[in-house]
Amino acid sequence: MGTITFLLVLSFLVFFHELGHFLAARYFGVTVNVFSIGFGKRIFAKKWMGTTWQFALIPLGGYVQMKGQDDSKPSLVEDGDDSYNTKKPWQRIIILLAGPFANFILAAILYFAIAIMGASTWAPQVGTIVKDSPAFKAGIQAKDSIVRINNTDIKTWDDIGKIIRASEGSLKFYIQRDGKLITKTINPYISDSQNMFKEKIKKRMIGISPSGKIIKLDLSIGQSLVYAYEKTIFASTMIFQGVQKLIQGIIPSSEIGGVITIGKVISDASQSSIIALLSITALISVNLGVLNLLPIPALDGGHIMFNIYEMITKRKPSDQVFMFLTIAGWVVLGALMILGIYNDINRIFLNN
Repeated sequence: MGTITFLLVLSFLVFFHELGHFLAARYFGVTVNVFSIGFGKRIFAKKWMGTTWQFALIPLGGYVQMKGQDDSKPSLVEDGDDSYNTKKPWQRIIILLAGPFANFILAAILYFAIAIMGASTWAPQVGTIVKDSPAFKAGIQAKDSIVRINNTDIKTWDDIGKIIRASEGSLKFYIQRDGKLITKTINPYISDSQNMFKEKIKKRMIGISPSGKIIKLDLSIGQSLVYAYEKTIFASTMIFQGVQKLIQGIIPSSEIGGVITIGKVISDASQSSIIALLSITALISVNLGVLNLLPIPALDGGHIMFNIYEMITKRKPSDQVFMFLTIAGWVVLGALMILGIYNDINRIFLNN
């Protein structure tokens, strides 16, 4: 069942990505010859409205094959008003951007659905207190619920961190304890910490951690839209930064995951709850959008790079250069895929 869920989720994400390319191409009058989910030998195909819609044997991606554009034939040129070749560079860039953009839109839709169904988060309830920290000295106790800081109401644990980091000087905490509301004045300190990439940073804190209590957010339609926007932006930023840290060597290459890891994550989420599955699907959708924007030939970002070059120089790269870079791009992608699978297998053996 987990494998089926993985294939369905992956096919859905690929379909949405390629649909973005398809709709943008059709908007500019480009003929789309093939819309494929998967690569290799076709196992099902149906022609509709001038496009062959197909499922192929290897379900690890997909493509739209436009007139005048074929990644398997990088130097292909076809004439006509309905050819990708004859479109202006800025039009081609929009067609290329439409795929990743569709993934970001899909993620936002999924996060919105999660918000409507009942997104959950940590309650603003104190768990442990660091000894001799500002919170410890102020008399904060385990199970204290923080309801307000200064003049700002607190709904979630994240609200506490945001206010502490953005503030200066001491803060007035309103605490719910044993049915009573008490106040504590706390002056946060700057302490050593780690970010999500395990880099050492300095952070303004008071020395508390959450109790682990989970609450459901009761969000209106407007608040759900804000939630979806913020989650999509956060996920996109996190993945962009993750790629940057990987290139810089801050994140080791052993952290790269392949299709086995993705499949396991999706399978585990599907067995947990529908909200968990939607959350993972949204995150993978953002991941797909971000990775396709990387300036690697054979990816959308690489093609965008070629078109920007044409806009600046007023000429296309030579066929030899285009072919060489495209093949190099496929080699890089193949190497990353092999590395991901190698890491996946290593993790399986290490966990057994």
